[in-house]
Amino acid sequence: MLLYKNIITKIIILFIVIITFTENTFAEIGRETGLEIPRYVSLKSDDANIRVGPSKNYPIEIKYIVKNYPLKVLEEYEDWRKVEDFKNNIGWIHKSLISGTRTGIVLLDNNKNIKLLNTLDGNVIGEIGKGNIVFLEKCKIYWCLISSGNFKGWMDKKYIWGVKEKEIINISIVQKFEDLYWKSVNFLNKIQKKI
Repeated sequence: MLLYKNIITKIIILFIVIITFTENTFAEIGRETGLEIPRYVSLKSDDANIRVGPSKNYPIEIKYIVKNYPLKVLEEYEDWRKVEDFKNNIGWIHKSLISGTRTGIVLLDNNKNIKLLNTLDGNVIGEIGKGNIVFLEKCKIYWCLISSGNFKGWMDKKYIWGVKEKEIINISIVQKFEDLYWKSVNFLNKIQKKI
């Protein structure tokens, strides 16, 4: 009888732990789309209005004139999404004006440029300045492969608004081999420079 009560007690404790853990690990889900909230999106056009409420009857709060501008979706109501930009402006936008294309804005506390690398801990291949909108091609825990125009490189994720702190985007099994290839190329280039 004592063994039976002990087993039942352990099962109940395990059940409570599982319920608590799953509630904390799953993000909120949007009731209209079934997608995670909050999530990042971007503008489809260079003419988009953010309104005070979820209808065209509400006044325009902000007018965006930059295509691919990143926004964070906070809520969903029918065909409208409550969004926030990197300046903490909040309002409602119609779902037809946003895209799932992932972009970000380069943010800095100073006016220095951020170095772009050919691979993680690799060679510097360029720089990018504050306020630039970049496409998020891939993101690891601390780094993102970004593109802007014809330029592409890895940069520290902490300087990008439009991606969650430890979010991973488009990383495949092949990525480890790509990283190893570029590390080898960088190592060989360093050796050649010393010779």
